[in-house]
Amino acid sequence: MANINPHFNFNGNAEEAFNFYKSVFGGTFTKLIRFKELSSEEFPVPQHEENKIMHIALPIGKSVLMGNDVPEMMGRTNENENRSKIVVNTESKAEADTIFNGLSAGGQIEMPISDSPWGTYFGMFRDKYGIEWMVEFDTNN
Repeated sequence: MANINPHFNFNGNAEEAFNFYKSVFGGTFTKLIRFKELSSEEFPVPQHEENKIMHIALPIGKSVLMGNDVPEMMGRTNENENRSKIVVNTESKAEADTIFNGLSAGGQIEMPISDSPWGTYFGMFRDKYGIEWMVEFDTNN
């Protein structure tokens, strides 16, 4: 079966955001490419954008969270737009609490994590980088 691998665009703080995500989920980056590594005559990179992230990848379970910084020449990313939510299914309430509390720190909680009307343990929020998340533990799975 196919995996879903979310990818986020940032306005220069991709590395900060991904270090935050890594602090919550653990693991190590499998890719971290800076724009300066791709700089050439055909693809010149301005000095002030050399250290921005062209691609970063953090495996989480069987999926990979990916992202990049958007170079100024391509315009800005609207960080307040309604982005798709990422669902994290956990193996326990304790794991759900750890992930929810870690990722929502400094963000905006839309629905506190608790027992839901549909029978799962569920919470929803926007993290401090504007990414929308849902965390769920289903005792029936």
